[in-house]
Amino acid sequence: MTESTQRLRLGALVALVVGSMIGGGIFSLPQNMAASAGAGAVLIGWAITAVGMLTLAFVFQTLANRKPELDTGVYAYAKAGFGDYMGFSSAWGYWISAWIGNVSYMVLLFSTLGLFFPVFGEGNSLAAIVCASLLLWGIHFLVLNGIREAAFLNLITTIAKVVPLVLFIVITALAFKVEIFTADFWGSGNLELGSVMDQVRGMMLVTVWVFIGIEGANVYSARAQNRRDIGKATVIGFYAVLLLLVLVLVNVLSMGIMSQPELAALKNPSMAGVLGHVVGRWGALLISVGLVISLLGGLLAWTLLCAEILFAGARDHTMPTFLRKENAKQVPSNALWLSNGLIQLMLIVTLFNDATYLNLLYLATSMILVPYFWSAAYAVLVSWRGETYESDPDGRRKDLSIALVALLYAAWLLYAGGIQYLLLSALLYAPGALFFAKAKRELGQPVFTTLEKLIFVAVLIGALIAAYGLYDGFLTL
Repeated sequence: MTESTQRLRLGALVALVVGSMIGGGIFSLPQNMAASAGAGAVLIGWAITAVGMLTLAFVFQTLANRKPELDTGVYAYAKAGFGDYMGFSSAWGYWISAWIGNVSYMVLLFSTLGLFFPVFGEGNSLAAIVCASLLLWGIHFLVLNGIREAAFLNLITTIAKVVPLVLFIVITALAFKVEIFTADFWGSGNLELGSVMDQVRGMMLVTVWVFIGIEGANVYSARAQNRRDIGKATVIGFYAVLLLLVLVLVNVLSMGIMSQPELAALKNPSMAGVLGHVVGRWGALLISVGLVISLLGGLLAWTLLCAEILFAGARDHTMPTFLRKENAKQVPSNALWLSNGLIQLMLIVTLFNDATYLNLLYLATSMILVPYFWSAAYAVLVSWRGETYESDPDGRRKDLSIALVALLYAAWLLYAGGIQYLLLSALLYAPGALFFAKAKRELGQPVFTTLEKLIFVAVLIGALIAAYGLYDGFLTL
């Protein structure tokens, strides 16, 4: 197959963005949010997220247009601005976030089926893990058959998954009760939720999770048929989700159907419980079918991204060269085998660890915060220096303002995630140094600069604390 036949058009790139963003997270929003916050804090949190994620979308659009030679998105931006190790770390963190996210999708998928087939339990029973493994390798061989074919199937599932979401919004809007929504508006009746600020912080990782994927088109920029479609796909994908009001409405309307404690007690996918509360069992069935379609599309989109980020890193020697191998269909096969092998291993771990969908969600989200932070920081650097802005001073000021807001938002997310997930992230970042060292040795270069040595030591210390914390019990997955 020629290279040109594997190029992705605008429609496929938009579908990769939307398909990555609307995965499984939205179907569990009611319970995930109610577990951390009351209605008032939820509204504040969504306002912060909408502004922050919009600025990040503009950052990715601007960098795609002004730095077209950087054709691997989050990874390339960190490397160009802050050196090889930070670039590698962004690629490594993004990759781990992607495959752990796929594990969470698997758990949620079989937890959903567990509503109808009790043998699957919470999605981490033996039967669930066996079936999830079969699904994993089915998707694996589908992707091996070709990037473009898999991207087309993702386009179909993206369209199919939106229908039950729209029906949910219409039905719950008609059944919405103001008195339920405003009762204990600030969550003061539940001491476990803490202050309003604590509630806003507690919901941040969930809101980020449902927007992860906004950078998906940038990751695939090297495979785009038209380079300028990358920025368009990023912003179109963001607005396609936000303008539907899907994310916010699913969350807010649910809080006018059931109280915060009732929502917090629902099993995931909690949207099924909410709609079932309004219209009966057929509503729960509708949402469950929609979730299955959505998760299959999300799994496909993120499987593509897992392999692509490793391949892109290997192509310019940030990752070891064995990850650069492609099959006859131009699919990065070694990167795909490594990613799905680790997903399989993590599925087995969930069988013995009893890790739930929400645990995996928090961990996957925390891993992507560092790549987001460095992408925003690079956008600040580019506009501050005036690179590519020689004839556009007004554009420079606008882009600098947007990038600064995005950087503040990314820093806020690192703070909101909390020390637990920062330490667990360090534990997952530390082993990546072996891959980084191998790539450097292949080039005959020193592994670390002096500054990078200090950064790695800090990561290693955090990893050791996390390892001890898991052993001692003061940290949990």
